[in-house]
Amino acid sequence: MCTWIVQTAGMTGSGKGTGGWIPLTKANVCYDHPAHAFLEHSLNIDFVNEDGGPDSRIAVEISADSARSLVAAILTALEEGSREHGDLLQETPVAEEV
Repeated sequence: MCTWIVQTAGMTGSGKGTGGWIPLTKANVCYDHPAHAFLEHSLNIDFVNEDGGPDSRIAVEISADSARSLVAAILTALEEGSREHGDLLQETPVAEEV
């Protein structure tokens, strides 16, 4: 049975797929049956560039325990980075390399 539990998050960043780096504009997150991972259910994250079409997508399927570990690692890295480099809640654009 599919859960149809889906959340979305806008984002600013980049991801590397088979065609190289793409700008990311959104993440679709669901807890449902995976397409590839050998799990009954997984946390599925599609990082997408909405303007890039179907090839502008990076998919991740991970177990619930892996997702919880990832969330903890992300929060810890943000806290440590904020202590080391100042407030990370404000995004500062970085000049692109030429």
